[in-house]
Amino acid sequence: MSHGELHEVAHQVWAWIQPDGTWWLNNAGLVGTSNGDVLVDTCANEERTRAMLRAMSEVRPNSRLQWAVNTHAHGDHTYGNSLLPRDVALIGHENMRRDLERDMLLDNCPPFWTPTPDWGNVTKRLPNLVVHERLDIVGDDSRVEVHSPGYPAHTTGDLVTWVPDRSVLFVGDLIFAGLTPLLLMGSVSGARRALEWIEGFGADVIVPGHGPVLTGDEIAVHIEAHRRYYDFVDACGRAASKAGATPLEAAASLDLGEFAHWPDTERIVLNLHRWCADAEGREVDYGRAFDDAIAYNDGPMHTLI
Repeated sequence: MSHGELHEVAHQVWAWIQPDGTWWLNNAGLVGTSNGDVLVDTCANEERTRAMLRAMSEVRPNSRLQWAVNTHAHGDHTYGNSLLPRDVALIGHENMRRDLERDMLLDNCPPFWTPTPDWGNVTKRLPNLVVHERLDIVGDDSRVEVHSPGYPAHTTGDLVTWVPDRSVLFVGDLIFAGLTPLLLMGSVSGARRALEWIEGFGADVIVPGHGPVLTGDEIAVHIEAHRRYYDFVDACGRAASKAGATPLEAAASLDLGEFAHWPDTERIVLNLHRWCADAEGREVDYGRAFDDAIAYNDGPMHTLI
């Protein structure tokens, strides 16, 4: 079974794509520079991260990995951090570092997925360079920029990696190309707001956190689909609040319409938990949210790791 494929999306810029992009199968990337290479994210487990690093070493045999950016705290983008050389500078948002430090799934994963993910021989490794708003990695022949939207979106600690001279933007999970977005640890309104921010970069190539690489008209098509989905979640949340329905009750009665063909449809329950918590000014009950998603799904969510 293939663990992913490395695609050169611009000169010395590669995207690591893991089909089919569902739970725990993320995308990552590599930017080659004369001063050392920049990795964007790792993978969820040892086996997949090692496969990615081997593929990257084959296209950059004479270069050294010097920096690594985590686009957010979720384990599919961070659990492989410990497999990187110790001298690699690991970059993350200040909130991302906090959330990864508190993460409990690596050591004690609840039975939310089937099969239960096998992380392999990895340990938690936190960023040692913390970004508040922006960090630039400036080389002799290129500049790699790391930006924060400045507000909760997919999570409270999202970063994008922008390669301006090659017009490639790694957006992490601010975009799920062809899959249901996940907002449980972020904000519905913030994720919608971040779409305009992403458009402002004017990228020719967008590497999403999950799903295929986007170019040309595909970028606008997928951004508009995300806008419609976030508006749909917002409308459903308002209706649920008016009716006094729980997120699970609201989701169970929904016709997902154009979004029904997106994988991981059970995330509508998780996203409604986020909407309701924000509307009511309280914290999300993550255990209840996942229990409700499993109930909606008639069983644990599926993963390939």
